Amino acid sequence: MTSQSTTAAAIAKVSAPDRKMRYDAIFDAALAKLHGEGRYRVFIDILRNKGSFPDARCFAGHNGPKPITVWCSNDYLSMGQHPKVIAAMEEALHDVGAGSGGTRNIGGNTHYHLDLEAELADLHGKEGALLFTSGYISNEATLSTLARVLPGCVIFSDALNHASMIAGIRNSGCEKKVWRHNDLEHLEQLLAETNPALPKLIAFESVYSMDGDVAPIHAICDLAEKYGALTYLDEVHAVGMYGPRGGGISDRDEAAGRITVIEGTLAKAIGVMGGYIAADHRVIDVIRSYAPGFIFTTSLSPVLVAGALASVRHLKSSSAEREGQQASAARLKCALAEAGLPVMASTTHIVPLMVGDPVKAKKISDILLAEYGVYVQPINYPTVPRGTERLRFTPGPSHSVEMVRDLTQALVEIWHRLDMRLAA
Repeated sequence: MTSQSTTAAAIAKVSAPDRKMRYDAIFDAALAKLHGEGRYRVFIDILRNKGSFPDARCFAGHNGPKPITVWCSNDYLSMGQHPKVIAAMEEALHDVGAGSGGTRNIGGNTHYHLDLEAELADLHGKEGALLFTSGYISNEATLSTLARVLPGCVIFSDALNHASMIAGIRNSGCEKKVWRHNDLEHLEQLLAETNPALPKLIAFESVYSMDGDVAPIHAICDLAEKYGALTYLDEVHAVGMYGPRGGGISDRDEAAGRITVIEGTLAKAIGVMGGYIAADHRVIDVIRSYAPGFIFTTSLSPVLVAGALASVRHLKSSSAEREGQQASAARLKCALAEAGLPVMASTTHIVPLMVGDPVKAKKISDILLAEYGVYVQPINYPTVPRGTERLRFTPGPSHSVEMVRDLTQALVEIWHRLDMRLAA
């Protein structure tokens, strides 16, 4: 008998009041476990200052709001603050109201949704696109549906894929083979040993957000073509950030045409909310027709869609935000390295600072916020493996030279205070 069934049997034997206490004890133990491991999550209480991000106001533990600088936002390009985006959302609000009115099938399909899908399809050079309420849902719904539709499908998943991709693969019920992160030899070995007659799907990301490294897209596509596999590329940390029009790493590397399905988000560099896929019309129609995560979910508010539409259109023609962000990221990486801080190697906009201990990572984050007005969240297990806990900085185009200097000085002081080692 499993521990879960043993617990259930024990609960069933006690009276109702005692059963309530037993449930409470289980919940308390689960939370105590997180506290004991130093990975209990605390959500900050802040408001961003429109038009002056990364400036914000923190309400937690203060008599009134305290000014802080945000260093961990996924609004990488500050497009959530862009005048065009805000104006588009205000116009939509006054034009059609707040909500969408239902699912896309029943009342929730609007001209805004169709316009944005056409814009996203064009961004990635695909025949069509499909909107979801989040990037998580777009991954889970699409991967689980694709594998269910393809009889006997085998999915080859990079070891560092997003939790949402893992959930979609698991929920599909298909066979899964995990290949070592960015290890093409291991991927080919797994493809070669799989029955050639079975449908195959290779699922991977372009930018891996915790380490900041990039997938070899063309090489993966070469293997997909050699072994007759479809490809599924998660571009959520790259859309808006790379390529001449912001189509992601596949845009930058001129590889989008080789990918079967490109998945992205509207909640990071685009600065609003939502997720999507882009593919040929046949794949889009299958997902639209079969995915419960799409069919039975109220569609995105047209207000959000209008803002995302304005952001995508702007980033197609403007590289100023991307260039400013890359300059800021390079500046921070250089400053941290020169100070002897353990900044991890990264070729992208992600700047991870290795700590290696969940308690210390949380302590550093707490000191930065309380004493220096710097907000950065610790990244702990299960987001990263145990022993690789870190702080993850995402400098944007508006993080100034002075902000970088002040952050670096604060980190050096805290490193000394906590008796942590700096490089010589």
